[in-house]
Amino acid sequence: MTPTAPKFSGKYHYGTGRRKTATARVRLYEGSGQVVINGKPSKIYLAPASLLDIILQPLIAVGMKERFDVSVVVAGGGPKSQTEAIRHGIARALLDVDVTLRKTLKSAGLLTRDPRAKERKKPGLKRARRAPQFAKR
Repeated sequence: MTPTAPKFSGKYHYGTGRRKTATARVRLYEGSGQVVINGKPSKIYLAPASLLDIILQPLIAVGMKERFDVSVVVAGGGPKSQTEAIRHGIARALLDVDVTLRKTLKSAGLLTRDPRAKERKKPGLKRARRAPQFAKR
């Protein structure tokens, strides 16, 4: 039996994060530092524990790791891009909490959306840039 995720209620701060095709809708509630992703505790949803460290980077950078409970709905992408989308969403939600945190978050590179994505395949090529093999004779 899997443990059920706690239900948060009351006033919250909202932020949207994106990375590749992943989109995360993040809510920060006053609380004790619990993280719930798609209705599951973060330790269950995220396979390697190192991904949890990535998610908490904005909260650790501003020293508010134990102050907020984080509720996330994330869709699209793989585990890594979902993790980075959640991190981006938490950073944006922290700006809703206190605008003076902007300098700290910006210098840590947590507010910039990473624009890198898979390049589309071009006609006449095998992949985005890979040309068919050239035969001299």
